[in-house]
Amino acid sequence: MASRPNVVRRLRRGLLAAVVAASVAVPLAGAAGPTAVPAPPPAALGPLTAGGTAAELTHRYQANRTDIVAAERQAKQYDDRQRAATLAELAQPSRHFLSFDGRDGGRTVEVFGDLATARTVAVLVPGSDTNLGTYDRFAAGAQALEQQLGGDAAHAAVVAWLGYATPDTVSPVVLTDGRADEAAPQLQGFVRQLQAFRPAARTSVVCHSYGSTVCARAASGLDVADLVLYGSPGVGSDIGNVSGLHTKATVWAGRAANDWVENVPHLRFPVLFTTLGLGTDPVTPGFGAHLFAAGTGGHSDYLKPGSVPLRSIAAIVSGAADGDRTGA
Repeated sequence: MASRPNVVRRLRRGLLAAVVAASVAVPLAGAAGPTAVPAPPPAALGPLTAGGTAAELTHRYQANRTDIVAAERQAKQYDDRQRAATLAELAQPSRHFLSFDGRDGGRTVEVFGDLATARTVAVLVPGSDTNLGTYDRFAAGAQALEQQLGGDAAHAAVVAWLGYATPDTVSPVVLTDGRADEAAPQLQGFVRQLQAFRPAARTSVVCHSYGSTVCARAASGLDVADLVLYGSPGVGSDIGNVSGLHTKATVWAGRAANDWVENVPHLRFPVLFTTLGLGTDPVTPGFGAHLFAAGTGGHSDYLKPGSVPLRSIAAIVSGAADGDRTGA
């Protein structure tokens, strides 16, 4: 006879699958929110220069600060005080953006640490519900990782890459890999630019939640040292194990003990005109990832200062971690 926890777990998964199916099948009348405040188009800066200089970074940071200030003015014109306050914070001289586009929820690439001298670089890829309105939590995680790596003294930099339209957590879109397929080539192109700019740096890509789906889809085009997947709802369609990622990177996976994503059905099933589910859970036996200690926190606690998973991820990125292929 099945134990009560197993029965409860299966029931939760079944109910979640039913809710997801219903959310697609039933028309979502009135789901669209209020019209978003527009933002001016960004400056055309072009790609990073191969073997570039600190002066190039300074120029980019200044140009993007100008774009952020322009977006702030527009937000004030539309009387969106919360957005204006967010943008005013981003425009502070201490913030360093490689790119900024305030349109369509926002696209940003922010640097924590000195990229011009970095010998270790981590590209952080966010999950669902990450946009200009929620950007502070993403930035806080990137800053915590940079500090855990040792800051400027360790010649480490963390690049917070919000380069795609993240799905809403409460939406059918979050259980399809469509957004990941759209984002993957953008991530690949950015990482190639970054590595051309700092070719001697040890580069890793660190991917949270739906961002892990993005990274899995991009993996074959990411020539990096490590691919870190944590709090993952699945690695997308047609990927059953690490070999299916077609990457030379060391693949790591972790999930905290109290992360609700454990109860997401790691299945794929057709519903009307789409397929729901994000496929294989990278922490499961047989996937073949190196598992890392992820502590007892929740879905949003992985990069919390002082946490077990933050220390684990920093060790991976720095090259100091010992891999234990316990998921094999």
